[in-house]
Amino acid sequence: MALLEIDHLKKYFPSPRGMVHAVDDVSFSIEKGETMGLVGESGCGKSTLGRTIIHLLESTGGHIRFEGEDVTHLDRKRLAKVREDMQIIFQDPYSSLNPRLTLQDTVMEPLKLSGRFKKEELESETARLMELVGLEKRFWLSYPHELDGGRRQRVGIARAIALNPKFVVCDEPVSALDVSIQAQILNLLMDLQDKYGLTYLFVTHDLSVVRHISKNISVMYLGQMVETGPTKELFEHPLHPYTKALLSAIPTVDIHHKKQRILVKGEINSPINPKPGCRFALRCPYVTEKCHEPVQLTQVSKGHFCSCCRVHELND
Repeated sequence: MALLEIDHLKKYFPSPRGMVHAVDDVSFSIEKGETMGLVGESGCGKSTLGRTIIHLLESTGGHIRFEGEDVTHLDRKRLAKVREDMQIIFQDPYSSLNPRLTLQDTVMEPLKLSGRFKKEELESETARLMELVGLEKRFWLSYPHELDGGRRQRVGIARAIALNPKFVVCDEPVSALDVSIQAQILNLLMDLQDKYGLTYLFVTHDLSVVRHISKNISVMYLGQMVETGPTKELFEHPLHPYTKALLSAIPTVDIHHKKQRILVKGEINSPINPKPGCRFALRCPYVTEKCHEPVQLTQVSKGHFCSCCRVHELND
């Protein structure tokens, strides 16, 4: 049974020229204890989707089901409980931490607000969390500005797992870190997943990172899913022209086998009141008149879905 099911979810924002379709008719599910990678270029709606799922933004339409329960619209009391089970790790740990609180106070804050712990238990539980994420004791009374990005992100992770959530949105948690620190944080996230059975939605624009941590990958373009499938299958047999272009842009150190880069040209379609049809059509080298008709994700092979109307023609 899927822990999280997203059914035709939409999130629109008003603008002077019309409605911005940031997330438009997105559907997917994530099994308990698994990681789904969500990739796409900046501005495609990845972070907005993650924040809408955990109710930092309220949805415009569609349904969010968590453990079989529809949690799309909740009263304040029920929402507070659901938020304990659905947490987020933010992209920029510095801006998400209170500069006036020490690391110890920062990690202790959600424990206090939950009301689960007695006063004498707070410090021991805070210490356990900070040791769990690899924060040395000498830093516990430090302030965020005194730390590097990696340690600040460890604080963000400690806060996210403080109340034993079941689902965590990882919103580009390593994009602002050095490569060596990225590996440490990724390994920490995977260790925590193994230990507590956490379920992740891992948002990133780095396909090398998502390949390392995700069982399934979904590719997003201008608010819509264009392809989704098992990680190995998607990397070895990409179907959508946009996915192929993304994969061709991954850097390689193999100087003996030069990679054929697929350059994406043309105008980016506007997300404001977009017309029906494939939103990649204006930049796609294989576009036909049929591409301007409504298109949906369709299953091409087991667990592998694509929203290209020419998918069989281009991949046979």
